[in-house]
Amino acid sequence: MIRKPDGEIRLCIDYRRLNAVTVKDCYPMPLIDDIIDVLGDARLFSTMDIASGYWNVPMHENSVAKTAFTCKYGLYEWLVMPFGLCNAVPAFERLMETVLVDLKWRVCLVYLDDCVIFSKDFPSHLIRVRQVLTRFRQARFKRRSVIGGAAK
Repeated sequence: MIRKPDGEIRLCIDYRRLNAVTVKDCYPMPLIDDIIDVLGDARLFSTMDIASGYWNVPMHENSVAKTAFTCKYGLYEWLVMPFGLCNAVPAFERLMETVLVDLKWRVCLVYLDDCVIFSKDFPSHLIRVRQVLTRFRQARFKRRSVIGGAAK
């Protein structure tokens, strides 16, 4: 267990040996320059952070046993993606892009656990925010994982 800067405690498991033998997922990340280009004409923005986002990614049944860890309370296996696996970042990026596949680049942009919704006017912005939240609900993202920011 480690203490985060905000005082909260985080379970931290050393997966270096597992990561060393894992075939790396080279899923491409969006380029920041492309993101900035798309946002250029927008006047309204809302941001959403998917808190503990990896916990929305189910582990493949063949991988569950590989995440096992022990503590004084017993042996445990992760059923969702834990923090620390080398392929957690690309797996989560792929999930986010799949959930928002037809909304990407025209309604919202995704970068890791952040989603920015952009619009030129307020009425269309409300529609876009609703579209993104509907997708998150349909994907069964945990309700408390989506933390929104106000439009500016």
